[in-house]
Amino acid sequence: MKKNLFVALVVLLIISLLGCAPKSAAPKSEKVVYLINGALGDQSFYDSGQKGVDQIASEFGVETRTIETNFDAGQYEPALQAAVGYADVIFVISYGFEDQLMTYADKYPDKIFVNLDTVVQNEKNTITSVDFIEEESAYLAGVVAGLTTLDTTIPGINADKLIGAVGGDVDPVIQAFVFAYTNGAKSIDPDIQVETKYLGSWDDTAKGKQAALQLYDMKADIVFQIAAAAGIGVLQAAGERGLYAIGVDTNQNDIVPGSVVASDVKNVGQAIYEVFKTIKDGTYKPGQVLSYGLATGGVDIDMTAQKQPLPQSIQDKVLAVRQQIIDGSLKVEIYKGE
Repeated sequence: MKKNLFVALVVLLIISLLGCAPKSAAPKSEKVVYLINGALGDQSFYDSGQKGVDQIASEFGVETRTIETNFDAGQYEPALQAAVGYADVIFVISYGFEDQLMTYADKYPDKIFVNLDTVVQNEKNTITSVDFIEEESAYLAGVVAGLTTLDTTIPGINADKLIGAVGGDVDPVIQAFVFAYTNGAKSIDPDIQVETKYLGSWDDTAKGKQAALQLYDMKADIVFQIAAAAGIGVLQAAGERGLYAIGVDTNQNDIVPGSVVASDVKNVGQAIYEVFKTIKDGTYKPGQVLSYGLATGGVDIDMTAQKQPLPQSIQDKVLAVRQQIIDGSLKVEIYKGE
């Protein structure tokens, strides 16, 4: 009996100790940094991300900071150091400093790094990447441009089958935009030609305007801007010439009313909010590549505007193609280049 009593006491002691054992803690997420290679105020890509950061600050009561490096390579490493010194969660747009990001993620495995718009994978596989399927929305932008350039009943549209695009720089994301934009336009008419100019800048509005004016001089009657803040110059040029442009990343249709017929929307803020929600509810897994496309609302085409010069027939055709992509009956080719 003494032996059985001793065994029972040992079992009770073990159960008691197990009950007191600390449970695995959820990752810290009370401080968040939004670290960007550019600057806010572009009315586009970076501002979209800021909306998501503001939303999580309001909804979850977390502290947030935004670190802008203004395309200054000398600021990338100090910015990363400041981010890991302050934040538990770091949402980062890392164009130009992907290698430094991988180094810091390996050095600070307790920090949550979420890279936006490109896929970056470190040795310890702790970086989560948000990969937008920009080809789907850019294809629709091409459909808009293709239908527009063929409709000479629209004021200002000439008989030439020529459309344009202005990219901030030559990189894989912009190349994917141009690739899909071209495919979308040529799905309407294979004879449509696409002229593209690259600025080597994401914030020089004057350069963007000059490039668009050159394209309009070449008889392009609609130009797709994929140049962040520099692309605002493209929209201004469209207004000056009485011609047309397509915006990017956010709905830019009312920036120059009557001249911006559509916007290729990339919902960076929505992605930030949705990823942060998984961190808070415990379902977040580091090292994943998360795809955000048309069906999930990660990208889209938006033609809503105070003053829309496109006839309803064109808008309806674009929306029909949009639905085909969503339901899978139309597969948009993904850019494979480097």
